[in-house]
Amino acid sequence: MKKLAPTLRLKNLAKTFDSQLIFENLNVDVYENEIVALLGPSGCGKSTLLRMIAGLESVDTGGIEFSESMQTGVGYVFQKPILYPHLDVAGNVALGIGERITKKKRNEKIANELCLVGLEGFSSRKIESLSGGEAQRVTVVRALLNQPALLLLDEPFSALDIPTRRKIAHDTRAVLKSKKTSAIHVTHDPEEAEIIADRVLDWREITSHRMEEE
Repeated sequence: MKKLAPTLRLKNLAKTFDSQLIFENLNVDVYENEIVALLGPSGCGKSTLLRMIAGLESVDTGGIEFSESMQTGVGYVFQKPILYPHLDVAGNVALGIGERITKKKRNEKIANELCLVGLEGFSSRKIESLSGGEAQRVTVVRALLNQPALLLLDEPFSALDIPTRRKIAHDTRAVLKSKKTSAIHVTHDPEEAEIIADRVLDWREITSHRMEEE
C-alpha cells in the first residue's frame, strides 16, 4: 500500500525569543484527515508553534512544508473565543463563509453547521447569552466554514469545566472527521487529547524546550 505524503511537515524547527531558546529539534508530520494532539505543560511553546504554522510568528531555523492540498489554507481557534457582541450567533458564524451565496442559503448553511455542534436553534442568540462552551463551539463552526485544509486548536477548551470540555472535544472530533479536516490540537489535558485525536504526541518527546514562554 502506497504511503500517504504528509499534508503538513515540520522539520527541525527551533524558536528563540530575546536570544533565549524556547524549543528546538521539533519534527512532526500531519496527514490528510488526521487529528494530532500535542500534549505538554503550559509554557513549553505549543502556542508559539501554532502561530508559526499560521504565519503569525517567524521561523528561526528548520522548515514548515505544506502539501498541495493545503491550498485552502489554515484555520485557527484561539484559547479564548473571539466573538463580536454586536452580532448574533448567525452574524458571527457568517464571517467564516468565504463564498458568495444567497441570504437564504447562508442561513440554511449556518443552521446546519450549528446543529453539528449541538447548537440547534442558536442562530438568533445574542453572544452575551452564551456559556463559555457554547461560545467556543461557535468559533469552531466559524473556523470550519472556510473549509481550511488544516485547523489549529490552541487549547480552546482549557477554561471550561471538565464535563463540558470532554463533550466539546468529542463533538469537535466528530465534526472534523465529517469534514475530513486535518487538525493540530494542543493541550495539557491527557484525557482531552485522547478523546479528540487520532495520534497523541508528548511535547517532551518530539522537541527540546528550555524556558516558559506561553
